[in-house]
Amino acid sequence: MAGTLAGCGGDEKASGDGGMKLAEEGKFTYAASGEFKPFSVTDGEGKMTGFDIDVAEAVAKELGLEPNQKKFKFASIVEGVKTGRFDAAVASHTINDDRLKHVDFSTPYYYSGPQIFVRPDSNVETLKDLEGKEIAVSKGSTYADTAEKATDNIVLYDSDVTALEALANGRHDAVITDFITGKEAIGANLKIEGKELLGRSDQGIAIAKENDELLKKINEALETLRQNGTLKEISEKYFGEDITADPEK
Repeated sequence: MAGTLAGCGGDEKASGDGGMKLAEEGKFTYAASGEFKPFSVTDGEGKMTGFDIDVAEAVAKELGLEPNQKKFKFASIVEGVKTGRFDAAVASHTINDDRLKHVDFSTPYYYSGPQIFVRPDSNVETLKDLEGKEIAVSKGSTYADTAEKATDNIVLYDSDVTALEALANGRHDAVITDFITGKEAIGANLKIEGKELLGRSDQGIAIAKENDELLKKINEALETLRQNGTLKEISEKYFGEDITADPEK
């Protein structure tokens, strides 16, 4: 991970239904940040809603478990899964080798990619143009690794949305984040523009290593949700398009 894996205590896992190891019996306890609109956002009562949350609840239903959402800082979620505090993270984690050292991942439930965002008066077009400049990214994201290819002047935020808001308000030279997040921010009238796309990323659900039965059943649930159109329906609800279909198929 780009950020450090902060320590999080966790209760000893209960033995779950059907061989699944669960934090609480009969429940699918999943974590998200609640700070990554429209993937997860927190309302005035502390309840999270959004694309990731709808996916998590649909998976819970397929597993025959009660959904049990937990709001947690993004940079520490993987460690919380690793230690058994949560059964899974449904939090837009990009599947990469660094994270795979700590947790296992489901098959991807959506596909995206990082993009450079700047203010309209910027002359930045590509990552090369950001050499030595100040780039803001979210803590614990993979985007810091991308930013380090251009500069060591990197500012960390708790969420991508707050980083984009700071950019629009005159701070930093650029933000690197998921292109869908940037697109949503522009749609919400944030005065920013998207520039170079920096690749493709696959987002998956993180599960603790050696919780093989839960991983297997989550993958089966996702396949059912792909086949019956539920993932597509959830995507179109939030984005007006299907971000869950593999772009290479």
